Amino acid sequence: MKKLMIIAIVLISGLTNAQTNFEKGMQKAFSLWQENKMDEAENMFERISNAETDQWLPHYYIAQINSLKSWNIKDEAVLKAQLDKAQEHINSAMTISKDNPEIMVIQAHVLTNWVAFDGMTYGMKYSGKISELYAKAEKLAPENPRVVFGKAEWGMGSAKYFGQDTAPYCEAIEKSIELFTNFKPESELHPNWGKNRAEQVVETCKK
Repeated sequence: MKKLMIIAIVLISGLTNAQTNFEKGMQKAFSLWQENKMDEAENMFERISNAETDQWLPHYYIAQINSLKSWNIKDEAVLKAQLDKAQEHINSAMTISKDNPEIMVIQAHVLTNWVAFDGMTYGMKYSGKISELYAKAEKLAPENPRVVFGKAEWGMGSAKYFGQDTAPYCEAIEKSIELFTNFKPESELHPNWGKNRAEQVVETCKK
């Protein structure tokens, strides 16, 4: 009995240390990101993802960083390298955490990167898929502010492109701001971004 207790204590201690190391590594990566050292942050997340093979969050943030870096890229080869890397890590994250609305939002962003780069080439290819992703994410998490905002911003962009009324999407974005205000992430490491962007977009509705 005493041996079993010792084994249990050792196992619990090992798990606690592993979790602590994971959290410390993630916080270090976030700090680098906040300092605008995106490449260093990405490298840190990559090291964590290699060490913590059952964690989806490092893959998620690698994908997000590569999506963010890709918005204003004009060189298709550079864009492809970054978005291929984002897609690789999205696939890994989805394997670890299936039907995860947060990952679906990032997947939609990566496909939107392609549409923003060349709407004529990629609009037809990815528009339906992006709408499907947001619809599925909304079914899974109708109160998730990133889902509500992402779906509305995508709808607004499409409406502007086709010369349609954007008012319904402005209302949805206003709703997302309320959801952002009340949202509590699962932990300090889980996604909790988007409110500033939603506030910026809703300001354009008032002009």
